[in-house]
Amino acid sequence: MTPAALAGITVVDAATLFAGPLAATILGDYGADVIKVEHPAKGDPSRGHGPAKDGVPLWWTMLGRNKQTVTLDLGRAEGAELALRLLADADVLVENFRPGTLERWGLGPDVLHAINPRLVLARVTAFGQTGPYARRPGFGTLAEAMSGFAAITGPADGPPTLPPFGLADGISALACAQAIMTALYHRDARGGPGQVLDLAIIEPMLTVLGMQAMAYDQLGIVQQRTGNRSVNNAPRNTYQTRDGRWVAVSTSAQAIAERVMRLVGLPQVVDEPWFATGAGRAAHADVLDEAVAAWIADRDLGDVVAAFERAEAAVAPIYDITDVFDDPQYAHLDSVTTVDDPALGPVRMPNVLYRLSHTPGRIRWTGRPRGADTAAVLRDRLGLTSDRIADLAEKGIV
Repeated sequence: MTPAALAGITVVDAATLFAGPLAATILGDYGADVIKVEHPAKGDPSRGHGPAKDGVPLWWTMLGRNKQTVTLDLGRAEGAELALRLLADADVLVENFRPGTLERWGLGPDVLHAINPRLVLARVTAFGQTGPYARRPGFGTLAEAMSGFAAITGPADGPPTLPPFGLADGISALACAQAIMTALYHRDARGGPGQVLDLAIIEPMLTVLGMQAMAYDQLGIVQQRTGNRSVNNAPRNTYQTRDGRWVAVSTSAQAIAERVMRLVGLPQVVDEPWFATGAGRAAHADVLDEAVAAWIADRDLGDVVAAFERAEAAVAPIYDITDVFDDPQYAHLDSVTTVDDPALGPVRMPNVLYRLSHTPGRIRWTGRPRGADTAAVLRDRLGLTSDRIADLAEKGIV
């Protein structure tokens, strides 16, 4: 069997909710040896977040996959000392404590790099390690609010809208995993040292919002809420079919816009001068939307999708999770895969993030019980005896 892409990389995941842990999960999916460090009494908050089945937390079952679980009180001297020993030959530490917390525990970057110059220390916080907001508590919701995302999301006549899931955390997890790999490449391929990675969750959100900052800087444009419409092209919206389903239509490309309008029986607008640009079409969105909505409203979902496919125009049904489970493309990709869980039996969860031809990644196991691997890690990695481990447990260190 081909070794996993990240085999031999040891990641210590001491982060919680959700960007840092998800970044570690992504690395674990591709073979990194991930050691999840949790507080002995509190555990990772994701164990109590969201729904559970028969007492088994579903969030943790996914987020904790491919991780060994170790309990360790980093805030106590003996716990910090054990952490130093654990990190002495690790490749990555992921943490999201408030700035200054690691330093207060004697685990700051200077200390860590003194014992392990190759360590990549990924620090994930809402606002970064420095600046006027650095010590504020924060979650992804604050980044969604402060980045400008919420201000442009929702109906034009409605309030700013937040996503009903951890959007900023998810985007930041992807950025964090990529940043860790960049630091590891610099270390291993370029001969560089380990380094500190400072990821402020407010910043990846700015990136995915595109050229909004440039539009304001260069043109003074402040983007407003437009509902499902785009300021850059039209028709672009959601439309209801005769049988009560919804579809999304996108016409980012000029040729697609022309095909859609011919399909829905309004070919004459294609020759209008304003139709030649996305901005021109967006300015006439009322006319275009009316025609598309009326055409779709006269047809059932299957007929709409089939007609758009024949016309080589872009359409997609609006799915909920039941539709995702039934969709043949998702099934072909195994996007929602089945994994055996000791407590739940077969469970379905999102598969690894992307497919590599030689080292495809895989889910080796689901999230394990708190502290399930504490004894094994302390024994095998640090050489502690069973008596010493029992003593630490009695003191509440592990």
